[in-house]
Amino acid sequence: MNKRLIVALLGATFASTALAQTSVQIYGIADAGVMWQKGGPTKIYSGGADGSRLGLRGSEDLGNGYKAIFNLEARVELDTGSQQPTLMNDNPGRYLLRGMERIPVAIRDRLQAAIQPPGAPAVNQEKALFDRTSMVGLITPIGAVLLGRMYTPGYEVFNMADAFESGTAGTWGHVTGGTAGFTALGADIRSQEAIQYRIALPNGLGGSVMYGARNSGYLGRYNKFRAGALTYKANGFDVGVGYNHGYDQENRPSLRTLTVGGSYALGESWKFFAGFHSQRNENSALIPDYLRGWDTAVAPALTAQGIPLPNQLALRGIFASAISANTKQDANSYQVGVHYKLGNGRVVASYAHQNDRTASNSDANLYALGYNYYLSKRTDLYTALAFIKNDNEAQYSPGTSGNPGGFTEAPGADGRALQLGVRHRF
Repeated sequence: MNKRLIVALLGATFASTALAQTSVQIYGIADAGVMWQKGGPTKIYSGGADGSRLGLRGSEDLGNGYKAIFNLEARVELDTGSQQPTLMNDNPGRYLLRGMERIPVAIRDRLQAAIQPPGAPAVNQEKALFDRTSMVGLITPIGAVLLGRMYTPGYEVFNMADAFESGTAGTWGHVTGGTAGFTALGADIRSQEAIQYRIALPNGLGGSVMYGARNSGYLGRYNKFRAGALTYKANGFDVGVGYNHGYDQENRPSLRTLTVGGSYALGESWKFFAGFHSQRNENSALIPDYLRGWDTAVAPALTAQGIPLPNQLALRGIFASAISANTKQDANSYQVGVHYKLGNGRVVASYAHQNDRTASNSDANLYALGYNYYLSKRTDLYTALAFIKNDNEAQYSPGTSGNPGGFTEAPGADGRALQLGVRHRF
């Protein structure tokens, strides 16, 4: 037997020993389709029902009820091969510019481009490799301790209550003030710089608490982040209550959300969903970003035009005051939906209402209908039809799980979308 073969056999032996101690799995979702959206282009998209992803997860049994785990999950945009999805359209969102009529039109146009650059990344602007999840943890007999970037307790409950499971044009999140709506996220989906404790009890009860340090939250803009959830998963129920609360860089209360809801499975054919979501934000953590947009894109142009500094400061003051008011959130939302098994697929239908409690009273209603046809346990075809009725200054537009919808053509215009896609899990 030659030396190379001996080395190869020894390597295989040691590798087998290592794998026996640690289990590592490569997994992912490949999801793409076509979407027609009113006021936007017909678009090939990635992540229609589930965000396309490539992940690694593993565990090691340490004995005595202890286990080490990890999860690394990267975003993959099948339409471009990148890790940065864009909005489904480039219609300008007008809500941020409300109350700035005293600023000249040319300056407002430049400001609009600074705040919402055409074709700019809608998610993962930092180009993080494992933007979706990057976590390591220890499971113990009295619960699990996890560290890294993870889904927040509040969002996990929100997802439980969404009939469209946070995917396709019908998902509840398209009308809750998120990236598909006005100015800021309607919920912190994930938090980086976080530590989480989770517990699951034999009777179906479970819970979690999360704390985020400086630079925590979905966009890493918080000074600190606190969250928690209680859940019950048994006897056909998958329900819970979740709370998220972020603090801005000056440690003032920022976005806080409360979500109550879930689902109930009735036999093999029916599954019912219901949820309530409250969002409040008096001090948006994104304000420093918007002010930097003024300082980098507008201020140099004013200086080049010979505008005196006192006049520049006065215009910036108007902008700062208006952007502070426009990023405040005060809304309640609810959603009801149903799944019905039909042949090798299921019908999905839902209705959601966003009740805007700010002065603009910009409500929205979402009506959605979808169908999934399962070719196998891993592969399905899906279609979804969504209609959003916007009131006053609302510009909610249907999107997908991977691509935020963007904005309708004008404030108060209706949003409509039809999508067809295929999803494969591996």
